[in-house]
Amino acid sequence: MLAAIACVLLCCGCVSDNAKAGDVKIGDPATSTTTTPITESTNPGTVPDIKVELYHFHGNAQCPSCTTVGAFAEDTVNRYYIREVASGRLVFRHVNYDLPENKDLVEKYGVTASSLWIGTYVNGKFSKEEDLKVWYRLDNETEYSTYLKGVLDKRLKGDLT
Repeated sequence: MLAAIACVLLCCGCVSDNAKAGDVKIGDPATSTTTTPITESTNPGTVPDIKVELYHFHGNAQCPSCTTVGAFAEDTVNRYYIREVASGRLVFRHVNYDLPENKDLVEKYGVTASSLWIGTYVNGKFSKEEDLKVWYRLDNETEYSTYLKGVLDKRLKGDLT
């Protein structure tokens, strides 16, 4: 409980005004979905075309927690997903939502504050989700990395649950 309060207090200055209705947030029971995992394509014997985007959105000024969310995500990608990044199946970037050149991406994801977003394309269909659970793992990089790796592994298989 104290960790959640501390996170809110630390992040209160890391907010944008781009809220969008309908955004999915991992770890938010109010926005939980019952998405069916994509385990097969429409054509038997073919492999689904899957691409995953992982974006750490932040503003011009970042609090220590916001910086840590991005640093741990980058470390996880660099540790476990070199091949996927090299092939283009996984994209990772730090994106400053205050810069005009990032406006389209910010609008696409509906970014409202410093956050970690996952976009998944499966056979051309796009799904986006904000991962709130990473904020509760900032005191343990190993736990953060293990958790995020589990989520990314599922998305890279087309599993959106």
